[in-house]
Amino acid sequence: MRPASTPRLPVTARVFVQRFSSTPRGARLARHLVVHRLDAWGVPYGSALSDTAALLVAELAANAVTHGRVPGRDIEVLLRLDAYTLRIDVSDSRGERRPAGPEGTVTVAPEAEHGRGLLLVDALADRWGVFDRVPVGKTVRAELDLPPRDQRSRTADDFARE
Repeated sequence: MRPASTPRLPVTARVFVQRFSSTPRGARLARHLVVHRLDAWGVPYGSALSDTAALLVAELAANAVTHGRVPGRDIEVLLRLDAYTLRIDVSDSRGERRPAGPEGTVTVAPEAEHGRGLLLVDALADRWGVFDRVPVGKTVRAELDLPPRDQRSRTADDFARE
């Protein structure tokens, strides 16, 4: 017989995937739908996690439609929430216009009008990176670690279990 292992929460991953037009309007819609989906999953509007996710999606989607736009091709947002992590993937069709990733983040001159988006992603996300997308393009991923369940405020899911 095996010794009892450390009890862990069951991992039920919730996944949301949606394509959006590669336009500023599509980027705004992505941000709104992600916050709405998180609220439906028990992460309330205005919570720290919801607000951070909204900022990350806004920056990544804006970068995708600004730097990764291919006429006639959409961007894709994937949101994955499990007991430990919120993962945000934003994909576009321009694999050749790939940001350097967290190790290549550079400082921006104070007078510059652009170039701070990935600095914000680097500051807000616990981890982030850039990956090839099959068959074409790239995905920029940001991950947020969730606090242990006993340190979280109660969510709609907690009330439903009672």
